[in-house]
Amino acid sequence: MMKRFRNVFFYVLIIGSFSALIYWIDLMGSRQEIASKIILPNTGNSHWVEFIHSLLQNIGHPLAILLAQIVTIILVARLFGWICKKIGQPTVIGEILAGIVLGPSLIGMYFPEFSAALFPAQSLGNLNFLSQIGLILFMFIVGMEIDINVLKNKAHDAVVISHASIILPFSLGMGLAYFIYGSFAPEGVRFTSFGLFVGIAMSITAFPVLARIVQERGIHKTRLGTVVITCAAADDITGWSILAAVIAIAKAGSFVSSLYTILLALAYVFLMIKIVRPFLKRVGDLHTSSANLSKSIVAIFLVTLILSAWATEIIGIHALFGAFMAGAIMPANQKFRNIFIEKIEDVALVLLLPLFFVFTGLRTEIGLLNDVYLWKVTGLIILVAITGKFIGSAMAAKFVRQSWKDSLTIGALMNTRGLMELVVLNIGYDLGILTPKVFAMMVIMALVTTFMTGPALNLINWAFKSKADDKADEISRIRKFKILVSFGEPETGKSLVRLANCLIKETTGDAGITAMHLFPSAKLHQFNLETYENESFAPIFEESKYLNQKITTLFKVTSDIESDITEVANKGEYDLLLIGIGQSIFEGSLLGKILGFTTRIINPDRLLNQVIGKESLFENSPFDERTRSIIAKSKVSVGVLIDKGFSKTDTICIPVITQNDAFLIGFAQKLINFSGSQISFIDMNNQINKNAGLKESIRAIEQIAPNHIRMMNERSVSADFIQQQNLMLISVESWKYLIDTKSHWLTTIPSTLIIADKD
Repeated sequence: MMKRFRNVFFYVLIIGSFSALIYWIDLMGSRQEIASKIILPNTGNSHWVEFIHSLLQNIGHPLAILLAQIVTIILVARLFGWICKKIGQPTVIGEILAGIVLGPSLIGMYFPEFSAALFPAQSLGNLNFLSQIGLILFMFIVGMEIDINVLKNKAHDAVVISHASIILPFSLGMGLAYFIYGSFAPEGVRFTSFGLFVGIAMSITAFPVLARIVQERGIHKTRLGTVVITCAAADDITGWSILAAVIAIAKAGSFVSSLYTILLALAYVFLMIKIVRPFLKRVGDLHTSSANLSKSIVAIFLVTLILSAWATEIIGIHALFGAFMAGAIMPANQKFRNIFIEKIEDVALVLLLPLFFVFTGLRTEIGLLNDVYLWKVTGLIILVAITGKFIGSAMAAKFVRQSWKDSLTIGALMNTRGLMELVVLNIGYDLGILTPKVFAMMVIMALVTTFMTGPALNLINWAFKSKADDKADEISRIRKFKILVSFGEPETGKSLVRLANCLIKETTGDAGITAMHLFPSAKLHQFNLETYENESFAPIFEESKYLNQKITTLFKVTSDIESDITEVANKGEYDLLLIGIGQSIFEGSLLGKILGFTTRIINPDRLLNQVIGKESLFENSPFDERTRSIIAKSKVSVGVLIDKGFSKTDTICIPVITQNDAFLIGFAQKLINFSGSQISFIDMNNQINKNAGLKESIRAIEQIAPNHIRMMNERSVSADFIQQQNLMLISVESWKYLIDTKSHWLTTIPSTLIIADKD
């Protein structure tokens, strides 16, 4: 105590004494200002006015404006991306729309003062530079996601389809340029430059968006998926090579003048492949894990990226080609590339890339298309783009003997333009080859062709519908008890498989467990897809081997997890869907006490309900929004497991609170038959005695397994008894009652399976 007092006294003495000294020195110095006439005394402005003036200066500082722009852009881009994801569209559509909304086409038109304050003309240079850095990092990732080995092994059909999907739209684009050159080309721009840029804009494919769609639709492992990904990769490499040549020609003014630039570009590619790539491979082979990947090694690869981008910018074929090339020559080791992608992805895709979308939106003035003729030209551009890319790819696919369904699917996917189209258009705009009107038309074309991909694929699948398209259809033919286990974390999956095994083991071959893992598309990329899948299911396979229980697995990349879970469950005609419950969002809440958490965080859902007067323990405990959505959309019974170290089902308690709990008796019978469980029915409110049907159902089980049933009334149940059980089985309705009336039980309950019955 004395030591603490002495420390406090010393702290106060030192801080107080030297603060007083600093104040006295400042006071004496201020007197010198006036005496020496260095600073004139304040003649009238109040301190409040000075504060406001200083605050306005701070708000108008270039750094403050840039930070405000970044925050606004990220929030609006994420909002529009979320909306598009909800309607089944790629998030890139939402991000492009966010840019157009924040630009002169909407906010700038209707709220010009706000637009001028947030995006003043003098600030756009800073925004442009940051967006270019984001694009360079993004193109580096795109290059890393291109698997050269796949191209080598499966290039024959893919190259035919890919090059046909480039040459046909390129030719149509040149033809289109011929008709619109006189009316829409900028003054002083040669037809060759204008025509080549319109051609490349017609023929580009967005590899990242296409790969994401293929993953989300679960066709990445099929022959079709492999062909499409390979086509898109070949298209990307070919397209960017052609673009580099087009830029060189556009800058030089003619093909002959551009030969020097093209020769330099070829020398650069030779240097990167023959010298830089082997060097990077040697470094990568020595550093294959994040543990031994030091900052110096990371610096080597980042410097390579920057030097490559710098070299191509100096040569005259744009820095983005250099970034793409640097990614493509990275060591082929999956783990190594994965480490780099994870290091760069969040900063590039979440922070910097949305700046590019908004910068594009700030350039896009849809208001310039102010008469019917201009919209007719826009429609013609869209028609040429779709005809060239969609039909060109589909016809080429059919020529190499793909089925009509696969050919049309390849055409629809290759017609996806997305972000890559915007990159090309911005390059053309920066070079002065595209006018603001043509730029706006092309941006609309990019939006339409990307937006139509999902509906086109749905239409093709509907037109060529097959009864045995996927595993879910095959599983739906099984007529006996089937369980779908959907898990996020592998450890949760192990517990759910263990529980499912207790319900169906020792049954005939008609019973089965399907373990499904859905992964958010925003967190995954094409390059390490197989690695993620193997890592996710390894513990599940280990558990199934230990249990001697055969399981079927499903892995799918998705943008809407809850909808896909219920779609698979409903389509497969399962008897029970088992899911785990999220834990972190409940820390500090009532469920946090149930699960044993102590850390307190805000649960936004519950906070909102408290504010609007709709607080409901039932709605917010145990279910978060995703779990509630799954239960609402599911047509089969849903079991939600609160896992507190679940391992066996030797002793189980089942509170019976209403007559609607009768369905739990069927689960009790399965657990007795297949796992030899000891079941304790807790008769709450004398419900069993009052209901003859419940009593007869339990008695029927007792006759078959007389030593496995125990009847208890509410008064004889203690917290210690509850704690000694391996599992509690309870209905959703009864769980609400338990929370309202028996909250003293909840801190001691064992692992609990809460079942929403749909029969």
